[in-house]
Amino acid sequence: MKKSILFIFTLLSVVHLSNGQHFSGLDRSPLDIAYYPDNFAHDRKPGEKAIIRVIYSRPQKKGRDLFGGLVPYAEVWRTGANEATEIKVYQDLKISGQSLKAGTYSLFSIPEENEWTIILNTDLDYWGAYSYQQEHDVVRIQVKSNKIDQNVEAFTIQFEQTGTNQGTMQMAWGDTLVEIPFEY
Repeated sequence: MKKSILFIFTLLSVVHLSNGQHFSGLDRSPLDIAYYPDNFAHDRKPGEKAIIRVIYSRPQKKGRDLFGGLVPYAEVWRTGANEATEIKVYQDLKISGQSLKAGTYSLFSIPEENEWTIILNTDLDYWGAYSYQQEHDVVRIQVKSNKIDQNVEAFTIQFEQTGTNQGTMQMAWGDTLVEIPFEY
């Protein structure tokens, strides 16, 4: 009797394990988060508050021709990969001189060879820029696109403090760098 129960238990365990969950592998464009102040989540000091958080996916260059190629000029881009990039501002601030209320927005861009249009839009939680609606834009600014000596393999967003209550959000991929000034 004990052998029969042990056999049935073993058989059920094997059947259960063979029908277990399957987890997909790593995404080719992994999700990342950038904070201002830099490394806020990791280095937070008591009483300190975040100013900006960006959640985005990081596509890889992989030898491809990026801007004007993979990412066409003069078209709205999700500014990363997968879902539209999301930016949360924790307090009212100015981006390139334009006022922006605290809140959460999608971040889009329209790359050109020498300048980009940066767009903050109220539509959230959708894939890419396929459903982008210009009438929901809250900020649209023009910034210069610069060539850099470094080759940035994975699309990267980071922040740099440039003065008291001032900074830039830097976006780099391949040999292209775009800087978006803000003050708070």
